[in-house]
Amino acid sequence: MRITAERSGEFRLGDRRVDRLGYGTMRLTGPDAAGRPPPDRRTAVAVLRRAVDLGVDHIDTGDYEGPRPVTELIRRALHPYPDDLTIVTTVGARWTSDGRWVEALSPAELRQAVHDQLDQLGLDVLDVVSLRMPGQREPIERSPAEPMETLAELQQQGLIRHLGVSNVTTQGFAEAEAVAPVVCVQNHYNVVHRHDDPLVDALARAGIAFVACLPLGGFPPVEAPALARVARVLETTETEVALAWLLARSPNILPVPSTRSLTHLQQNLESAARVLGPVELEELDRIGGVVEPEP
Repeated sequence: MRITAERSGEFRLGDRRVDRLGYGTMRLTGPDAAGRPPPDRRTAVAVLRRAVDLGVDHIDTGDYEGPRPVTELIRRALHPYPDDLTIVTTVGARWTSDGRWVEALSPAELRQAVHDQLDQLGLDVLDVVSLRMPGQREPIERSPAEPMETLAELQQQGLIRHLGVSNVTTQGFAEAEAVAPVVCVQNHYNVVHRHDDPLVDALARAGIAFVACLPLGGFPPVEAPALARVARVLETTETEVALAWLLARSPNILPVPSTRSLTHLQQNLESAARVLGPVELEELDRIGGVVEPEP
């Protein structure tokens, strides 16, 4: 049974139309998403396979999540990949052996990261490569133009189909777009954390996907009294409500929740069928002070 298809809707991601509710690999591996092996490798493989069985057609991964254990799991679970599966991988950051995150934005580091992802995933070309800019959860005002030029060269060489950017400000997106077409922006965004509301609306008008990073808050999860109240009224979980809000917020938002639990995976995907009424939406919108988007 495919849960997500035709329930959350589709949106264009490069030359593909993908179901809006995808799967992120951040929680798939060990503690703190720092590239350590998963607690249970067999279950991790089962989660990836079950996600695809249930209709997930895009997976978000990358060096920021600790590259090798994740890509090894994806390849083991899904290679040869279904024709309709899109893998979005992020470069520009890496984890050190002692669990620290550091930027990796030099031309040599970016080229190596792309070639490593190709080798580890067993691909000749990467579907979408997003450039992650520095900043812990929040972007800093720093131009992505120079590293984007390196990725654009790799795209011209046929190693990358489409480019995206991650952890960028509105100005950073504009500077990246001036170098090469951008098909998606991935930023920290959820029902509580809504600093990017204007960017979400601007990208929607331009037909560009906004990938909601940490759609459930990461570590710790999102919490708000209104979220809990709506979940009680609808007799469901706060997780389902938070994901349903993202799907209702704007048609260009692509949430990529992550879990290493088969039960939670099923619950996350079932949120695609959850319909929030105007009363619930109004209460949830007040959490972050959302205003009506411009027409």
